[in-house]
Amino acid sequence: MMSEPTSPLPYTDLEGLFELTPMSLWLEDYSQVKTLMDNWRAMGVTDLQAHLRADPLRLDQCIQAIRIVRVNQKTLQLFGASNQHELVQRMDEVMRDASHHGLQRELQQLWNGKLAFSNQSVNYTLDGKRINIRIHVRVLPGHEDTWDKVLVSLDDITATTQAHEQLHYSEQHGRNLFDLSPVSLWVEDFSSVKDALEEVRASGIHDFRTFLDVHPDFVVRCMEKIRVLDVNQHTLHMFGARDKQDLLHRLDEIFRDEMRASFTHQLMDLWNGKIHQVREVVNYSLTGDPINIHLQFAVMPGHEEHWDMVLVSLVDITARKKAEAYLEYLGKHDALTRLRNRAYYVEELNRISRRGPWPVSIVAMDMNDLKTINDTQGHAAGDALLRRMGEVLAKASEGLSHVCVARTGGDEFVALMPGSDERAAQAFQERLGSILDLNNQFYPGQKLSLSVGTASCSGPSEVESAIHKADQRMFDAKRRYYADHQLTRRNDSA
Repeated sequence: MMSEPTSPLPYTDLEGLFELTPMSLWLEDYSQVKTLMDNWRAMGVTDLQAHLRADPLRLDQCIQAIRIVRVNQKTLQLFGASNQHELVQRMDEVMRDASHHGLQRELQQLWNGKLAFSNQSVNYTLDGKRINIRIHVRVLPGHEDTWDKVLVSLDDITATTQAHEQLHYSEQHGRNLFDLSPVSLWVEDFSSVKDALEEVRASGIHDFRTFLDVHPDFVVRCMEKIRVLDVNQHTLHMFGARDKQDLLHRLDEIFRDEMRASFTHQLMDLWNGKIHQVREVVNYSLTGDPINIHLQFAVMPGHEEHWDMVLVSLVDITARKKAEAYLEYLGKHDALTRLRNRAYYVEELNRISRRGPWPVSIVAMDMNDLKTINDTQGHAAGDALLRRMGEVLAKASEGLSHVCVARTGGDEFVALMPGSDERAAQAFQERLGSILDLNNQFYPGQKLSLSVGTASCSGPSEVESAIHKADQRMFDAKRRYYADHQLTRRNDSA
């Protein structure tokens, strides 16, 4: 069975990098695996895969021979383990079923003398969730003869089909961890920033927020005092830089605009002793495109006194932000017509009822013949008409920033017009009619038809009555439409 280390590794700066790197890292001892393979070769084995297939227990021998020395916090989070002991004790749940095929490929690479390679496999979290991973294995430099130090990194590629850039390990352990991280990593020197804060504190300043309000140039000076010691390859890719020099000479293009306000908050946190921070900021690529960033800031262990080594990780969350904005849009809009939805209408009606401005006009609208179209031509045809109605109503309210037009039911629409009297409501109705006629001229075939009723109110107590009056006038218009067209209305609703 896999065992835990008998003594902890020295906690150095590099170990701090290991622990804080936001990817799953494993430091393992394969020396017993090497011993097994050497013994098999001595026995005359030449085909490892055939040897393993001949007796499944041999693969189990290899699994048991792997000794986990250390994992970082990201690994525990990824697999849902409370600590390293629990993870080690339950490795049979992590590596099972399809995982064995991946391990066989890894063993074959080692058998062939490859001490650094990548592989795609399957692991399982401790709650049974299957995760697809890309695994990178490297026998560390200086340990090629014993395999007693092997660095393994895992990328969760369940939600993506692309792997990260081919791993290129450097000679130093810390460089391996740093350069190959799949997120943007910066090592920075904040010692001059700390000196500046201490000078302000020594001058007797206690209200730092007020100090910054009075001396906004202090924020800029502190930003200029930051020394970037190193960045990794992903940073260059993320910001579109040719190389490190290109990036470092154009930092003013990356950290600008909104970044000053964000850095002000960061300074206030540092003033209050918060040397581990998480926040969302906006940076810019060197092509000028905004990038939404999830930023993690940490003064490295052992450097708390001077802040001369700070690890900053940046994750591009632009896609997530766009998705959140779209979900927020869907929460307030009708997907078919792109108008506001009923939930937003109710919220806006409540707000207007409390605050005005008065008078407020209500325009109640109902499409004619939608049920007939749905019944005779299908709902696809009805949906097409609803989309056209959305275009008409959006055009009618264009330029009227105070008007809220919403789809409140299948064929029902309402326009709320705060600060508008009955004349304004009538003007809106006439504008709507003109645009409706133009729309019918543009689209051949089925014509759009709309029954409209308007009413106005001058105070909160009259809102419900005005809504009822607008509805009644709309229903009267609808009855006239059916009478004029000699139609029988059979519950004409979508």
